[in-house]
Amino acid sequence: MKDEETERQVAGADRAAIEALVRAEHGDPFSLLGPHVQARGVTIRAYLPGALGVELIDAVSGEVRGTLEQSSVPGLFSIRVEQPLPYRYRIHWGSGMQESEDPYAFGPLLGEMDLYLFAEGNHRELGKSFGAQVTRCEGIEGVRFAVWAPNARRVSVVGNFNGWDGRRHPMRQRQPSGVWELFIPRLRAGEVYKYEILGRDGLLPLKADPLALATELPPATGSVVSAPLDFAWHDDDWMQHRQGHQAHTAPLSIYEVHAGSWRREGGEGEDEEGRCLSWRELAEQLIPYVQQLGFSHIELLPVMEHPFGGSWGYQPLSQFAPTARHGCPADFAAFVDACHQAGIGVILDWVPAHFPTDAHGLGKFDGTALYEYAHPFEGFHQDWETYIYNLGRTEVHGFMLASALHWLRAYHIDGLRVDAVASMLYRDYSRKDGEWIPNRHGGRENLESIDFLRHLNDVVAQEVPGALVIAEESTAWPGVSRPTREGGLGFAYKWNMGWMHDSLKYASEDPLHRQHHHHQLTFGLLYAFSEHFILPISHDEVVHGKRSLLDKMPGDRWQKFANLRLYLSFMWSHPGKKLLFMGCEFGQWREWNHDHELDWYLLRYGEHQGVQRLVSDINALYRHEPALHQLDGQAEGFQWLIGDDSGNSVYAWLREGESGAPLLVVHNFTPQPRPGYRIGVPLQGLWEVLLNSDAERYAGSNAGTLVEARTEQQVSHGQPCSLVLDLPPLATLILKPEQL
Repeated sequence: MKDEETERQVAGADRAAIEALVRAEHGDPFSLLGPHVQARGVTIRAYLPGALGVELIDAVSGEVRGTLEQSSVPGLFSIRVEQPLPYRYRIHWGSGMQESEDPYAFGPLLGEMDLYLFAEGNHRELGKSFGAQVTRCEGIEGVRFAVWAPNARRVSVVGNFNGWDGRRHPMRQRQPSGVWELFIPRLRAGEVYKYEILGRDGLLPLKADPLALATELPPATGSVVSAPLDFAWHDDDWMQHRQGHQAHTAPLSIYEVHAGSWRREGGEGEDEEGRCLSWRELAEQLIPYVQQLGFSHIELLPVMEHPFGGSWGYQPLSQFAPTARHGCPADFAAFVDACHQAGIGVILDWVPAHFPTDAHGLGKFDGTALYEYAHPFEGFHQDWETYIYNLGRTEVHGFMLASALHWLRAYHIDGLRVDAVASMLYRDYSRKDGEWIPNRHGGRENLESIDFLRHLNDVVAQEVPGALVIAEESTAWPGVSRPTREGGLGFAYKWNMGWMHDSLKYASEDPLHRQHHHHQLTFGLLYAFSEHFILPISHDEVVHGKRSLLDKMPGDRWQKFANLRLYLSFMWSHPGKKLLFMGCEFGQWREWNHDHELDWYLLRYGEHQGVQRLVSDINALYRHEPALHQLDGQAEGFQWLIGDDSGNSVYAWLREGESGAPLLVVHNFTPQPRPGYRIGVPLQGLWEVLLNSDAERYAGSNAGTLVEARTEQQVSHGQPCSLVLDLPPLATLILKPEQL
């Protein structure tokens, strides 16, 4: 027979409520557990399934104030004391003893402003407020959890610390925000946790924390409690001058990297994968390599935690946590810091368009379509079999906005390349008639996503001056890089996908047939100044049967390498900033494989060394010569000289900067040398050859004008004088007038 007093204390609570608590169905555990002032004193209740006994300890004196008695309900303990007091429990388990404060003795945790801004979609610091935050509450160290699940009937924090028992730590719901919160005293960083959620229709699979700051190493799917990033940055000089490094007039040359397959450790032979390098190993190896090549920035394929490595990071589920594949958050910060100290910017690919359907992820998070649209015509990507973010919902809008700011501020990231923008702009993207829902005006534009992108760009410009937001946008949407105040989307740059498709199609043609495709290289100049463009040769162009960049080139071995050098020279001399995927810089033969490192052994051979040397030299030239970068986005920086010589497949233009001498750029896209080729130029005198992509230094034939040429007094191509050049086969010449 249980003590009658204990039974009265339990009876002071509604019997149905206690039964709901025991069944893990109670939505308001604070109404039963913790201290409750009553007429005859204070009743303290604890529900600790599996506990053998519980003592009440005075938190001030450390004295035992009594033993909680277990009622007829197993695991439900209670005690009555005369006056309120600060206390903790001494809990006796079969495996040992535990002392801890009572989670249900703490009042509401999140401030009203936090909840208001969250509901409004304008909380800019969610990474410091929601999720698992290591903190002190009323002087007690522990972890505060907060998660949005407005349609859940009950939410609990579970982990090794409570035996993954959802009855142990049910949370408090804050109305009307739908946010659930709980402070667990004495919990520390490093604990693995998830949320157990009871939805309207029953218990859901355990969910990872949408705002986790760290995660387990995949294929494990748990969230990890992470202490606030406490990293000693040494990049003040870079951060102070970043705006200049990334201005439209700056030489932006980006090396795109998949961190897991750039280089690996321990693999032997073609079939051995090896292990991924850590961020600190990448800092030691990748940064000197990028410096040697002369790139200004590294762009990383998404580093946000993603369950499936084969998605390359483009199906992330933890928008605030760097993947554990390369180390902890501090390791990632150290990598960025090292890049900045070396004068290299860091851009991250970021995915606000869609997310995977893994059971532990965001899909049907509280049993309803919370982060995604409910209707499959709006909320499901047929191509990628992923859910589409409902950015029209203020909480989701704010969640993604806070994610972007988190990377830019917490990790000093210099820019975000927004993936799949085209899929965000159009409701009928990759959908057949009858498989999409028009907007409120009956149109195909996704108004919610457009509002989000504009808001994102305005907020970043205001709060993180100098940071870039870059659009991967493949349609003719107008004003992608125009300011929002002028009706644009507000991006700093847009990937020029049209240029990429046209130029690669042309470059893959047999030179004999290029005269019939001449327009594919001239067409891009009709719109080259309508946006601020980046010319991208990205990972997408060297996978899934598209062949490597070198292997796209026609001809025999010599011609393939010459074509590759010519193509890269064409790209670097064309208006627009540059982006090149890893491996292209030395002419990898095989398609990229995310499970294997690049074929570094190829650098034993002269042709591959030559391509790599060309990339290094042309990056140096691009950086040193203002004419190649200052007016990239302005028509004043470009002038056609020869755009109509389709019979010879020759192109020539002038590049100009804000001041100083222009540069002459000439391309011969045939393997036929063109001796005595006349080209008009604006200035008389000696013109120096700055680059010949056919030079012996690059494993070329060393043909053509190698050093310099002097003008003749013959008008040509609308210019007052002209040069007579020997054009090397499948090559580029870049010349500069001698400075007087």
